[in-house]
Amino acid sequence: MLRASNFLRRVSAKNPKPLIPQSFHLHLHQGNRGISDSSRTYQSGPASSPSLSIWRRKKEMSKEGLIAAKELKRLQTKSVRLDRYISTHVSRLLKSDLVSVLAEFQRQDQVFLCMKLYEIVRREIWYRPDMFFHRDMLMMLARNRKVDETKKVWEDLKREGVLFDQHTFGDLVRVFLDNELPVEAMRVYEEMRDSPDPPLSLPFRVILKGLVGYPELREKVKEDFLELFPGMVVYDPPEDLCFESEDEEARTDSDLE
Repeated sequence: MLRASNFLRRVSAKNPKPLIPQSFHLHLHQGNRGISDSSRTYQSGPASSPSLSIWRRKKEMSKEGLIAAKELKRLQTKSVRLDRYISTHVSRLLKSDLVSVLAEFQRQDQVFLCMKLYEIVRREIWYRPDMFFHRDMLMMLARNRKVDETKKVWEDLKREGVLFDQHTFGDLVRVFLDNELPVEAMRVYEEMRDSPDPPLSLPFRVILKGLVGYPELREKVKEDFLELFPGMVVYDPPEDLCFESEDEEARTDSDLE
C-alpha cells in the first residue's frame, strides 16, 4: 500500500492533471462535437428549407392511417357517411398519418378524396402554406385533367402567398402540356414570367421541349427565352418529324392489311 501511494504521488507531481482514462476523454470529445454539430445544423436551416418540409419527407402510413385510407375509399360514394367518418375519425389522425394518407391518394389519382383531405389539412392548426404541398396537388390534378379543381388550388395558393421557384414552375407547365392542357399550362407559364425570382434557362428548355406539339405557343416561349438569354441556342426539331412518324404508322397498317 505504501509503495502504491508513493507511486501515485510521484505521478501526480509530474502530471498535475487528474488520472482519467484516455478513452473517456475521447468519448467526451466526440459527444461534445456531436452536440455542437447538431445544434449548428438546426440553427443554420431556414424555415423554408426543403429538408424541413413535411411534404418532402418519406411518408409511411401507420395502422391507423391504413384503416382510415381503406374506410375513406369505401365511403367515398356515400356522402353523408363519409362526412360523418371524416368528422369522427379522420379529424383525429396524427399529422404524419394525415399527410401519408393524402400522399397515397395522390399516388392513386383519387381526385375526390384528395380534394377532401386537401381541405381538411388546410384547416389543421399545424398547417402552414407550403410550396411542395400545393405542387403535389397541382401535378395530381393535371394528370387527371381536372381544370376546375386546378383553378381552386391555384386561387388558394395565391391567397396564401405561396411562391414557386423556377424549376417547380417548369415542371408544372410541362405536366400540364404532357396531359394536353395547353391553356392551363400557359397560365402557369405567365405566372412564372411574373415571378420575382430571376429566370433560369433550364425550366425554359423543359417547357420548350413540351411545346413541340404546339408550334405557335412554342414560338412565343422561344422569343421570351432568347430575349432573356440572348447568348443561348434553342434546338428546333424538324418540322416534318411528326409527319414522318404518321407516315410510318400508315405504312405499318398497310403492310398488316
